[in-house]
Amino acid sequence: MNNFKVWLLMGILSVILVLIGGAVGGSNGAALFFLISLGMNFFSYYYSDKIAIKMTGSRPVSKEEAPELYNIIERLTERAGLPMPRLYITPSPQPNAFATGRNPEHSAVAVTEGLLKILDRSELEGVLSHELAHIKNRDVLVGTVAAAFAGAITMIANIIQWGAILGMGRDDEEGGGSFLGSILMAFIAPIAAMLIQMAISRSREYQADDTGARIAGSPGGLSNALQKLEYAAGRIPMQLNPAASHLFIVNPLSGESIARLFSTHPPVSERVKRLGEIKI
Repeated sequence: MNNFKVWLLMGILSVILVLIGGAVGGSNGAALFFLISLGMNFFSYYYSDKIAIKMTGSRPVSKEEAPELYNIIERLTERAGLPMPRLYITPSPQPNAFATGRNPEHSAVAVTEGLLKILDRSELEGVLSHELAHIKNRDVLVGTVAAAFAGAITMIANIIQWGAILGMGRDDEEGGGSFLGSILMAFIAPIAAMLIQMAISRSREYQADDTGARIAGSPGGLSNALQKLEYAAGRIPMQLNPAASHLFIVNPLSGESIARLFSTHPPVSERVKRLGEIKI
């Protein structure tokens, strides 16, 4: 099912790119952006883990550097029936975490420096189980593909917007796009990409919470961790490309008023409520 979601997502985001190309450069622009979308589909599929790690500035961590982290992950992966993922540390004081990779054999889990400082062992197990659940449910690829395309669409839209404002947009008799079309697409495209991120992330977070609680053996640690992380995320900023925000266990941009209006995550209160209803 998740393989179908990946291809459907790639198709939708490719259509958005083609529409941007058509608005800017007419039929020639649409053709060019179609080729760009094919290249992005290939790159985001095979290098999804590297894209996410690069976007978040995470670095690999060894077992000698973080023995407790490795110990917990090794035990949880055995319980989940998963191969050992690569582990990374994200240089941010905000407590948070994410998983990435195109499949369990090519997966990675990253935790922030802040996460390791504020969570106790039970809560850390809950968060790591949640991230392993994303890998087990095979939805990490969906999230990373969305991040790659959303980032590209937003960047292209910004270039179009500034180009149009500075007078670079023009009508072309041979199929060129219009100035008005460029302006409209510059605003509509990133909103469309964000809505796709929201639709994907909200549904998968509930599923990962449920699966993660079962991997950990109890929903309590994850429930407590989510409440701590939400509180901290609203007070400790994270320097992050917004296109990657939906990868994290809680919205890392929740302290920003605009980001709250378009949250890629379901409410933590609802997640905690659902976790409390799980019987293990």
